[in-house]
Amino acid sequence: MAEAKLSAAPPPPHVPQHPMASPGYGKRTAPGQRARSRDDFRGLPRREAEIAAFIDRLPEGADISVKMLAKVMNYGQCALSTALTRIQRAGHLRRGREQFVGPDGARWVTRTYFSRTAREDAWWEAFTAGEVKQDEGRSVSSDPPVIAEATAIAVAAAPAEDAPTVAAVPPEAVGVELSPAYLVLASVGRAHPAMGLSAQECVDLEPLAAEWLRRGASQEQVLCALTSGLPATGVARPGSFARSRLTRRLPPEIAPPSDGDVPESGAGRERMALRILECSRCGTPRSAAALSGGECPACRGLHPVPPALAPEDVSRYAADIRARTREAGPGVQH
Repeated sequence: MAEAKLSAAPPPPHVPQHPMASPGYGKRTAPGQRARSRDDFRGLPRREAEIAAFIDRLPEGADISVKMLAKVMNYGQCALSTALTRIQRAGHLRRGREQFVGPDGARWVTRTYFSRTAREDAWWEAFTAGEVKQDEGRSVSSDPPVIAEATAIAVAAAPAEDAPTVAAVPPEAVGVELSPAYLVLASVGRAHPAMGLSAQECVDLEPLAAEWLRRGASQEQVLCALTSGLPATGVARPGSFARSRLTRRLPPEIAPPSDGDVPESGAGRERMALRILECSRCGTPRSAAALSGGECPACRGLHPVPPALAPEDVSRYAADIRARTREAGPGVQH
């Protein structure tokens, strides 16, 4: 009886589900990253490396605001704000906005882009202009991704056996670029430990998740469908539960638009029309070329140097000052 009660207990407090941001917001993984390794954030100070590793392992759409991170990590908001600024200056993070245009008009959403691979300002400029391909800069590793103790970092060294379930990469997938459908399934266990899927379950469910994406669902919507409203008694068989959810909640087919409603891209739904970055300190939208380490010139303490005066202007101004001095009379102090 005691064992039954223990097995039915809810997950321990050190493996909570990390909150997701509002649909369309939250963390966005930058394209073309190298495979995970233990040296990803070696160039950062220890605190910044811990925070960067924690963010790296959060799923797409996770809330990585300073306020939310302070609730789940052993750092205050001031320390986190300083650390995120340093992470940004090192080239791992940028903040910005994207404009989406659809049949019903345009809308702006706020983005936070994260890259485990440190990027130079020029790379972020190319990314903003849409010149970076999804697989650009990606290196294939012969080893499975390294699983960092991100949750243990956030809650002060939890035991290894109590760490949240993370779906492993199947042997046949090592060295092969994984599909978006597989990646969102592999992230379910990090979003909600009770729904951790095995590598084989991710492979088996991949066609269903891919169908969701084909019908216009975002990765956040797939993740929400698999982790929201879970039974209070727990999930005995996450794989079967996920299959049932993906089947019963499958979104409808997108109706083909009429000829007059088809946007230039040929897609029947929203498309991204513009991406801009923001200064991390003042939040002012600026061109990527004007941001160094994610900060605008004003926030870096740089002020534009006024252009040099032409020789004739210098002579005219000097003559004007001498004339005003003479008019003021002998009482003027020189």
